[in-house]
Amino acid sequence: MIDFKNLEKPYLIAEIGINHNGDMDIAKKLIDATYSTSWDCAKFQKRNPDVAVPEKQKSVIRQTPWGEMTYIDYKHRIEFEKPEYDYIDKYCREKPIDWTVSVWDMDSLKFISDYDIPFIKIPSAMLTHDELLKEISKTKIPLLVSTGMSTLEEVDKAVNIMENHCSSYALMHTNSAYPSNPEDLNLSLIPFYKERYNCPIGYSGHEFGLTPTVIAVALGATIVERHVTLDREMWGTDQKSSVEIMGMDMLKKRIDEVAVVKGNGVKVVTESEIPIREKLRG
Repeated sequence: MIDFKNLEKPYLIAEIGINHNGDMDIAKKLIDATYSTSWDCAKFQKRNPDVAVPEKQKSVIRQTPWGEMTYIDYKHRIEFEKPEYDYIDKYCREKPIDWTVSVWDMDSLKFISDYDIPFIKIPSAMLTHDELLKEISKTKIPLLVSTGMSTLEEVDKAVNIMENHCSSYALMHTNSAYPSNPEDLNLSLIPFYKERYNCPIGYSGHEFGLTPTVIAVALGATIVERHVTLDREMWGTDQKSSVEIMGMDMLKKRIDEVAVVKGNGVKVVTESEIPIREKLRG
């Protein structure tokens, strides 16, 4: 299990999510990319579509690479089940690299509890699912909660539930539009959340580009989550707001630079300044 309160460096989560499109070969390549770019965790999404998909969405017709089908059939088509997760568990441990999931319903929580994972993620859509928050808390597995499309009062309520029931948790600031508009990112909420809730704060980015995520780390985010993909032109709702493998490598290096350039906040004359000082001041 991970201790979000005592991270020595930003913890980077590669949100594979459903960008694998139900194809284990794609999932493996994205796990490989997560490992090779020195990210910390490969994350997926687990749901029981019969429970998690709203009733009004189930019968909506969707055009997919596998032909025309209802939305509920599409969600079943791309959902990984036990054989796939057994393989993911084995594959990640062999590297080794952390892996986990976002859970969207009680059935998925029960499913994933059979695995030894470092934390469980609650997506923004489930922030107001009080029962799910309480049940995850009972597992004693650290909880990571995204706060997108939520009011401050809803975030307050979720934090209150976790304070009363959860042994370890962290919040993720995010905007739930895919992709997010730069003017909607509101990264100043990161230090605000840190002061208000006195818990570790992370950033889950859905924007184009890398700069906002780097700024989020500079503002105090100690956990970073970005959707990742082999190619943003692939089919799927999350692909356009995802980071490709080269971008993953670039983002990791830029985040590493943040700690270097921030320094320790103590004003000194640096070694590199001494000869300049002697030259210009005598």
